[in-house]
Amino acid sequence: MRKSLLCIAVAGILAGCSPAPENSTNNSAENPVTAQATVAASSTTERLNQWFEEKYEQQLQQSPLQMTFLGRKDKYDQIDDVTIAAEEQQLAWLAASVAELKANFNYDELDLEAQTSYDVWVYQYEMAKAGAAFRTNNFVFTQMQGIHALLPQILINFHKVDSAEDMQAYVTRIEGISKAITDLLQRAKQNAEQGVRPPRFAYEGVMQQLDNLLAGAPLTDSEQDIPLWADTKAKISSLIAADKISDEQAEQLRNDARMALEQYFQPAYSGLKQWLQDDIDNTDSVATGVGKQANGEAYYNHQLKVSTTTDLTAQEIHQIGLNEVERLTAEMTAIKNKVGFPGDLQEFFKFIKKDDQFYYPDTDAGRQGYIDDSQQYLDFINSRLPEFFGTLPKAGLIVKRVEPFREQPGAAQHYFPGTPDGSRPGVYYAHLSDMRSMPKNEMEAIAYHEGSPGHHMQISIAQELTSVPTFRTQAGFTAYVEGWALYSELLAKEMGAYQNPYSDFGRLITEMWRAVRLVVDTGLHSKSWTEQQAIDYFREKTPIAEGAVVSEVRRYIVMPGQATAYKIGMIKIRELRHYAEQELGERFDIREFHDTILTGGALPLSVLERRVKNWVNEVKSSETR
Repeated sequence: MRKSLLCIAVAGILAGCSPAPENSTNNSAENPVTAQATVAASSTTERLNQWFEEKYEQQLQQSPLQMTFLGRKDKYDQIDDVTIAAEEQQLAWLAASVAELKANFNYDELDLEAQTSYDVWVYQYEMAKAGAAFRTNNFVFTQMQGIHALLPQILINFHKVDSAEDMQAYVTRIEGISKAITDLLQRAKQNAEQGVRPPRFAYEGVMQQLDNLLAGAPLTDSEQDIPLWADTKAKISSLIAADKISDEQAEQLRNDARMALEQYFQPAYSGLKQWLQDDIDNTDSVATGVGKQANGEAYYNHQLKVSTTTDLTAQEIHQIGLNEVERLTAEMTAIKNKVGFPGDLQEFFKFIKKDDQFYYPDTDAGRQGYIDDSQQYLDFINSRLPEFFGTLPKAGLIVKRVEPFREQPGAAQHYFPGTPDGSRPGVYYAHLSDMRSMPKNEMEAIAYHEGSPGHHMQISIAQELTSVPTFRTQAGFTAYVEGWALYSELLAKEMGAYQNPYSDFGRLITEMWRAVRLVVDTGLHSKSWTEQQAIDYFREKTPIAEGAVVSEVRRYIVMPGQATAYKIGMIKIRELRHYAEQELGERFDIREFHDTILTGGALPLSVLERRVKNWVNEVKSSETR
């Protein structure tokens, strides 16, 4: 699961999924063009691409943290403005950019790639505009990658310190984080006044994470340091070791950081915790979806559109999920029979959930074994990539345990991209605090999902593209990104993975997991299911560990619609591959198909479909020349 830092302040602006412009259905590849028109398209396209570079740079300058995430040091001592006023300013800027785009560029004079860029830029604005109506429907602080944990994580993992100036910027950002938390707390209070609160478990989860961030030196009398203080000391020590600062400078930086933590960080985070404690009795102890909000149905429909980039209704998605659950159940039963298990599927689930052969020991050695074996799976699949892809990523990948202050038993593994220049590798993060929630038979599929040919490959290739405007290399349409990663789990089987039938069963479990999501997410938010109803359905259809089931269902409750993107995206990519295979027959090249999918960056599914059909037409045309 890719986690984007754009959620901090500009998610609604930089992630969009609205209908493309009416003229975006034009397909010049199907019609002959004159040499004069070709020259015009080239000239207009070059001018447009330059315009996109200028606008994207302006957009990036609105998000200091996104620039840090990309490995840049612009505004290195600043934090994003997370107020509603700032969001309104950013939306107004984007609206003006779309007006300028339409006024200055003739869509029909652009080549196909430039038309795609045009469509995506407008697409993002339209969804940001639609999303503005639902600002007060969102949950500000939750247990799922909440911004209270994300902001320290950015400083620890992405704020690179190479000089005294970089370290001073780090210290200044501690104060900035504190202001952001204070501003976001005001938004949470305003939402609460409208009756919008996450369920009680979310408050409890956030408070536990806050304790992890606040308990320790220099904020309490403890031998253990809080995460930011431990990171501060480590970064300063590295500067001393590299002879970048003197002992006197180091002492001053430590004093400045301690003061920032005591005077800004502690009051802001303690204030948030106090409010949560005071407000928790107003939360629902029996958790349900967002349908109970005043405009909950409209909000959920919007969230489905954001996540899937389609117009599918909640009922349609629910039925797709039921159909997929039925299909996958049959495939699971076939593997159960293949390995000679005598009982029914539910008994097979119990066997897999309880037998020690499917788990690493709950020790440091067991956790390292999980990381090492995941790396071996990735090394194997990397050796097969050239047979299935023409374009390969340059960026490296490491497998890493989630930091203790944000680790949750049973929570989903996830991926953080590296920098576009490759100076920081991508990271596949695993929650390893509870090894009974991390079964061996599922880990192979998950490694391919998070690593290659999944998230790491797709996102790295996108970031390394030079053939499209930069803004498209950073797009993050969930249905595309997660749909590709889920497709990659199945693709790995074609590539020779899952030699053990239990691992292949694990692959089916992870796909079933995503099919169940369609049923459960829509059940919670459009059919008034309770948390327990969702958990019971999950238990019935999968052998997923108890801790993971609870974590998953609670994730869907606080992130309405997001989990539907995976299966919807995978289904579309498989449909497009089947279409291309049928249309091209022996001329179908799997390497070219995958390159067509990956070398345009993340796209709304309708735009991706047009891209694949254009490629098919080009292949057909080349055969007749």
